[in-house]
Amino acid sequence: MPIVVGVTDVFKALSDRTRRAIVEELRQRDGQSLFELCARLTTNHGLTSSRQAVSQHLDVLEAAGLVTARRQGRYKLLFLDTAPLTPIVESWLAERTDPSPARATVPPAGAARAGMRVTWVSVFVDDQERALRFYTDVLGFVPKHDVPLGEDRWITVVSPLDPDGVELVFEPATPPARQFRDTLTADGTPFNSFAVDDVEAEYQRLQGLGVHFTQPPTVMGETTTAVFDDTCGNLIQIHHHAEQQAGDPDPQREPDPTEEGEHQ
Repeated sequence: MPIVVGVTDVFKALSDRTRRAIVEELRQRDGQSLFELCARLTTNHGLTSSRQAVSQHLDVLEAAGLVTARRQGRYKLLFLDTAPLTPIVESWLAERTDPSPARATVPPAGAARAGMRVTWVSVFVDDQERALRFYTDVLGFVPKHDVPLGEDRWITVVSPLDPDGVELVFEPATPPARQFRDTLTADGTPFNSFAVDDVEAEYQRLQGLGVHFTQPPTVMGETTTAVFDDTCGNLIQIHHHAEQQAGDPDPQREPDPTEEGEHQ
């Protein structure tokens, strides 16, 4: 039998600023880990609560039925549940018998939110500071966020070509994450792949900086790849897709008879 949560519990749970921020962050992006949620609270709301304090706030929200936690693989992910808000919406914001035309209607609880995009991509690292130095000083990424979170930090970097684009997150390699990552590394499987303009040129540049490659530039159909060790426990692939070079003849273009005559 489902647990019926009183309206008072819901209001009490939402009376705290941090808990309201948690709800807002989960509304914006469901299925976050605790580490990710703490980082978003800091960067988006200026809240520097410890992970233990955020966990306590989550307990209150779970007791009110507003948040649920599900374990997926090696992660415990957090989800917003708006069902406890339904009685409030229905009793306070229900349609009147003669509603004003200008009055906005409330979307149904659980309605799908259109649009989805990638904002963060993670790599598991043994040492966040070493990862930051390697990815910025050697690979050329630019720091975006660096926020203390207890013993760890929320560190992200971005491409200098797209400073407002996807952020690469240096996640601390916890034992389950380390086992997963090390299995990939032992199998020779890259954890991530980054696009470059010219794999051969980037290979030569990085080799000159002392980067160890486990796979030299290799042509695979229209794609060229190479794989290197990021010094933080990961294998990273770089790739580019072959494109027609400037000045190359267009194989789809019909020959010009006048050109043939000029060379006869």
